Amino acid sequence: MFIEPNLKGERRGWIEVICGSMFSGKTEELIRRLKRVKIANLKVEIFKPAIDVRYDEVKIVSHDTNAIASTPVESSQTILLLAQDVDVVGIDEAQFFDSEISNVCEQLALRGIRVIVAGLDMDYLGNAFGQMPNLLAKADYITKLHAICVKCGNIANISYRKIAEGPQVLLGEKDIYEPRCRHCAQEKN
Repeated sequence: MFIEPNLKGERRGWIEVICGSMFSGKTEELIRRLKRVKIANLKVEIFKPAIDVRYDEVKIVSHDTNAIASTPVESSQTILLLAQDVDVVGIDEAQFFDSEISNVCEQLALRGIRVIVAGLDMDYLGNAFGQMPNLLAKADYITKLHAICVKCGNIANISYRKIAEGPQVLLGEKDIYEPRCRHCAQEKN
């Protein structure tokens, strides 16, 4: 992707959304794109929700331990304040942000900023997760990634939770979640 000038010579921003189930490589793809942007010497700001401290309190870290520095924030509005004089904004775990995240991304894109967002499109029950539907609706580009079902080997689009009880948001990794296809997610352990 490149920053496309409009007829007046101004940059045009856009929103890219990387979505899918857990273990599908969303964060890995986000990190890959952001590292390429850094190689191009573009100014980048990277954010994650402060609630996500699974691997690191500050860095965005993929399940295979690839990492990139980020700024943890409590509110999506903080991103608008901190994303000054940048070419690209990266946002991980978008499903954990408040209801303003899609509007924040829209405002950044209108400023001429490329916004790259990664997040779970569905919760462990297979329902739309958080603000991801709104982000997907506003996205200019969408990349849907899939994991591999641990039961049958087909593509997986469900973040199956091994623990049935508890709230919708339950931070965890392979100890609590595993990728499953639609069919295998319906089976009991």
